[in-house]
Amino acid sequence: MAIKAGGTLLTGAILGIVMVAVVFGGEAAVSTTEFCTSCHSMTYPAEELRSSSHYGALGANPGCKDCHIPQGFKNFHLAVATHVVDGARELYMEFAEDYSTLEKFNERRLIMAHDARMNLKKWDSRTCRECHKNPQPPGADAKAAHKKMETEGATCIDCHQNLVHKDAPETDLNESIKQGKMVLKSETKDEDEDEDEDEDEEEE
Repeated sequence: MAIKAGGTLLTGAILGIVMVAVVFGGEAAVSTTEFCTSCHSMTYPAEELRSSSHYGALGANPGCKDCHIPQGFKNFHLAVATHVVDGARELYMEFAEDYSTLEKFNERRLIMAHDARMNLKKWDSRTCRECHKNPQPPGADAKAAHKKMETEGATCIDCHQNLVHKDAPETDLNESIKQGKMVLKSETKDEDEDEDEDEDEEEE
């Protein structure tokens, strides 16, 4: 009986090790730039990455995962969740939308850019911080902006948008969270200006 129990325990341990290896190996495999760009639509942003200032900066050539997938064992749950949720959605959109040309891809560029920004916001820009560990912003304005990380819950992506891929209109991430929809930065500025004008008219 003891031998049988020992054999069952050993079999379970081996199966457990195999399952862990499969999960981690699978996660690594679907995080490669080669896998990402196996979908035609992702060849556009991949090319933009290679021609950006981030490519070759800090002595590294980042791939898709370095910005879009949290790395390391402590972030493994986020990596899996990102592939399950975002990966499944984008795979569906690959078949539902026509990305045969860059022009057609650009029709959804803002939506995809905003989704990626919201992920970074949710992660406190942890993928940015993997390389930019101790940023020292030059000038008073930049220092004041960085202070917002302590006072307003800001994170890298709130201000640093359109650094790698072709420009898409910047979005106000805090306001987007508050309103539950995508809000462009210019929209919130225009609303603030309208409120100021109304207040001025009331004072007159």
